Amino acid sequence: MVVKYYLLAVMLLSSSLNSFAAELNIFGTIGIQAEAVSPHTSNDKDYVGFRDIYTRIALDFEHQMSNDLTFNAVIEMPLDTANFRVQHVWDQKKDVTDTTQRIAKLRFASKKYGAFWIGKGWVPYYNEISAVVDRFSSYYVGYATYSTLREDELLVYTSPNISGWKVNIARARGNGDRERNGTFDDRDQATVSYKTESTKLAVGIEDIGGLNNRRVMGVSIAHTFGNFYMGAKYERNESDLENKLVLGYDDSSVRNVYLEYTMGRQKFKGHIAHIDGFGEDIFHLGYSYQLNEQTVLFAEYYREQKGAAISSDNGGFRDTYWNEGGKAFALGFNYSFATNLF
Repeated sequence: MVVKYYLLAVMLLSSSLNSFAAELNIFGTIGIQAEAVSPHTSNDKDYVGFRDIYTRIALDFEHQMSNDLTFNAVIEMPLDTANFRVQHVWDQKKDVTDTTQRIAKLRFASKKYGAFWIGKGWVPYYNEISAVVDRFSSYYVGYATYSTLREDELLVYTSPNISGWKVNIARARGNGDRERNGTFDDRDQATVSYKTESTKLAVGIEDIGGLNNRRVMGVSIAHTFGNFYMGAKYERNESDLENKLVLGYDDSSVRNVYLEYTMGRQKFKGHIAHIDGFGEDIFHLGYSYQLNEQTVLFAEYYREQKGAAISSDNGGFRDTYWNEGGKAFALGFNYSFATNLF
């Protein structure tokens, strides 16, 4: 269904390309890692294997509708190269979400009035709060947060940048927590950020609602000084949950510190975090080398105290060792490509 609407929007706008420029681009990333994994369980053996790193292929249609208004239609499909399937490498069960697309959105952007988009894509809370400590190259990224990364049925408004200030407001219909009657609450987000040439500060709130009235609040800072980059964030859950065995219990929190040093084409990375109820103590080290403009080589070590990312061989989050966690050493590459079709 999303593919049909995407193609219809492209065809309708393609018929009105008399005065302003339009183009269609194909782009994507191929990522694969070889890994040695040690689950911290008594029943599961260590294994060595390959794992996909969020490989995707996408189309981006852009039409300059006026001097100040641009339209984009983006559709992006996930490819699990390790399992040879069209699926999310993390979420491998197709009926969990409404669609199998990784991103599928229609966007209107104005320098004067800001941007509005609808569809499935990255949520503002991740972009403004979580992403400052999420800069590794392997599969083991995106876990040290209570928020989500992408949602569908999403409406997002982003204000224009005014002296470094920016506001995001978003609603993902039916993507919150479950209510007592079995339906799902909406997921609402709001963020405010301030950015200079070297520093970014951001605060955000995500209202997940549901039976336990859950909310996530976060604050982050990122700063670049010379060849060093530092990112840090803090998140806290507010909810009616008191059971500390359930994710999102009241007053549970996330604390992250990330450091990165760049030396020519090389980057040295380190991240420590504590996430109550999800991963607990996490330690992550990484090295990457920019082989050329399109290719990054990397080596990483990842360890979690409880279940977050470590799973069975080629498995997704349903195969995660929730109680015991584990550790992994990974070697791999990311290759990015982009081609203009017209």
